[in-house]
Amino acid sequence: MKFDTIVLGAGIVGVSVAVHLQKRGRSVALVDRKPPGNETSFGNAGLIQREGVYPYAFPRDLRSLLRYARNQSPDVRYHADAIFKVAPFLYQYWRNSHAVRHAEIAKSYATLIEHCVTEHRAMAADAGASALLRPIGWMKVFRSEAVRDAETRVAEKWHREFGVEYESLDATRLQQVEPDLDTTLRGALRYPASDSVSDPNALVTAYARYFDALGGRFFIGDAESLREGWQVHTEAGTIAASSVVVALGPWSDRLSTQLGYALPLAVKRGYHMHYAPQAQARLNHPVLDIENGYLLAPMAKGIRLTTGVEIALRDAPRTPTQLAAVEPVARTLFPLGKRLDDEAWMGRRPCTPDMMPIIGPARKHRNVWFAFGHAHHGLTLGPVTGRLIAEMMTGEQTFVDARPFSVERF
Repeated sequence: MKFDTIVLGAGIVGVSVAVHLQKRGRSVALVDRKPPGNETSFGNAGLIQREGVYPYAFPRDLRSLLRYARNQSPDVRYHADAIFKVAPFLYQYWRNSHAVRHAEIAKSYATLIEHCVTEHRAMAADAGASALLRPIGWMKVFRSEAVRDAETRVAEKWHREFGVEYESLDATRLQQVEPDLDTTLRGALRYPASDSVSDPNALVTAYARYFDALGGRFFIGDAESLREGWQVHTEAGTIAASSVVVALGPWSDRLSTQLGYALPLAVKRGYHMHYAPQAQARLNHPVLDIENGYLLAPMAKGIRLTTGVEIALRDAPRTPTQLAAVEPVARTLFPLGKRLDDEAWMGRRPCTPDMMPIIGPARKHRNVWFAFGHAHHGLTLGPVTGRLIAEMMTGEQTFVDARPFSVERF
């Protein structure tokens, strides 16, 4: 079975790449070990973050570093046995998080972010999945005036630099918008230009069905069986193509290493659990409790509680201690009822030390392309990445300057 391109990885990024290539007349095979959207793309907060022009930085102030070192913070936990192995990555991440360097990164990163909502809406419309997108924005809520004021200054900075829209809600207005939240909250910031998704897995599945309707083929297979040619073993037999796109998320380093690339990739792990709301309580927006490091999002299955960051090796045993730590706090923010999942879901965010994804051609192989390393913004940047890769592969004028995201920077 021969194709023009094999896309390895059927998360939001890989599916989006496959869709855009198939739309441009390429015959595309999409390969993963599971059906589309059932790994990292399955369990996120469901945000398409138009405001996310500054990627999440490593803390640099001494107070925060000392707090995290105690390994009891609700927003960041770590495995002690992983720190030595990931220390080189963390050091580079820390260096790139310096205010001056972070601002430089944001100038490039914002060129991707500015298209995230429009590209998702276009693909969702084509896929008949627009109902899964909610154009309602999302909110940060505050338990103290000091944090509220500090975050408002950040929002003002983003607005000045990149035109990011925000709305400041005082306590009274917040209660009008979200009457079932804790009445002691000091206010909120709402980012109205962002969308949210009621079921991220359903959205990726809808995009994959659209890919199939365009004539694409999905295969269950082993990406690491890739051999020069390019050939991959699948349950339906061996498939071959003249080009390949690596979009394996947190597992991308396995294949890139196999191909001879030493890329500085690491993972940030996270957990989620669904809850039934108590009585007639209703949550209208995704809500981030920024002082306690968790987010509540209304989902098709219930209220999803997502945790912050766990620094650990990708395949280390699950340790959902963050979820246990923040659940009682989340119950004071919103009246959560019983748990709806048998166990906590765990996902892995694929990260680079400069906080930007790797998008573009592999330097050692003419017909290999990379599309991974999106960290917290995989869902946000899936369709943007898909369009950018497809335009580069087909020789079109790219709608975004792809040079800042090249693998050549490492």
